Amino acid sequence: MKMISLTSTNTKDRGTGTSQKLIERVSRTMLKPLTKMLVALPLALSTLTTLPTDAAAQEACTSYTVQPGDTLGSIADAAYGSFDYQTIFNANRNQITNPNTLEKGVVLQLPCEDGSLPGGASAQQIIAQAETDAQSRAAGANSFEPPIKVVSANGWAPFVGENFTDGGMLVRIATTALNRGGNSRDYNVSFVDDWGAHLSTLLPLGAFDVSIAWYMPDCSKIDLLSEGMAKRCTELDASLPVYESVVGFFTMPGNEYEGVRNYADFAGARICRPEGWFTFDLEEQGLIEPVVTMVAPKSVEDCFEKMAAGEVDVVPLEIESVASAASALGIDAEIVQNPYLTNLLSMSFVTHKTNPRGRVYIAMLNRGITEMRESGEWYAIISDSLAEFNNMKTN
Repeated sequence: MKMISLTSTNTKDRGTGTSQKLIERVSRTMLKPLTKMLVALPLALSTLTTLPTDAAAQEACTSYTVQPGDTLGSIADAAYGSFDYQTIFNANRNQITNPNTLEKGVVLQLPCEDGSLPGGASAQQIIAQAETDAQSRAAGANSFEPPIKVVSANGWAPFVGENFTDGGMLVRIATTALNRGGNSRDYNVSFVDDWGAHLSTLLPLGAFDVSIAWYMPDCSKIDLLSEGMAKRCTELDASLPVYESVVGFFTMPGNEYEGVRNYADFAGARICRPEGWFTFDLEEQGLIEPVVTMVAPKSVEDCFEKMAAGEVDVVPLEIESVASAASALGIDAEIVQNPYLTNLLSMSFVTHKTNPRGRVYIAMLNRGITEMRESGEWYAIISDSLAEFNNMKTN
């Protein structure tokens, strides 16, 4: 069993929002006539909490048959009390091709509170069994090869962070992958909170070998990408996808962009995404300046504060990140997700093309990821990590 060395270096303050700031801004800018609120409220409720024919059957840790009018958001709200349906999506990836469309009669597995599937072994049991199996065939570490230097960062809940078990979901997947697939290399994990420095400095200079983790664009559309996003295609080698996130488009109720059906209809919108985050998904759809106005504050919370203050129109982000920020700010019930448009983005671990061992490390990670998917350990780690995150939110 390899030991993980967790060290941290703070090189950038990513910024955090506060509920008090939000209250002050809302009270100053968001009070609207009662008639407008009454018009907007039904549409907001229908988007996030539309109740299907058999709402009582939507319970965590059961199977559920999709009824007419169901959405993933409404099912998640009935079963878990949250619009965050990513856990349902993760558990039913083979059944769901488009998060915006559910076919009547499809049977979905609604994960239990601990992340396990109904009637199945717990995530902890699956992880423990996979570890036992791996130890029974493990070879000794190769002392002639240098340890793999892995870097991640804090402030990206629920994916990574030193406040989560073993560094969070994506760090757990990476380090477990390096212990699977017949790999026998030592490694260590550090946390450097300047995300931009990972790709611009730390990987190119060889300070670290692998960075956790990055959304990768469709490199066949590289001509549509900005210089910074195109570098992910030209300068990085990426592992197999390790996680697929649903990116939704969130607004305040009554916003003119709330229910648009085509990306082109976002023309003129003020779109907020935190500084240093990916933008290729927007660029691939032509949502670039001056078609839209991009706003880039320090944090996800800052985006929602600006939206509540009327300074931006749309926040397009992963629904897990949105749920985390909305819960922290106490605005879960005040935001609306566009019911027609979502993007599915895949994360990968990356190395820099200048690293002479980079492709070897990617191959090692890929072997481990493949084994983890086949054994069920991949899903077990994801569900266990998300259960930990949800428990932290409620305590």
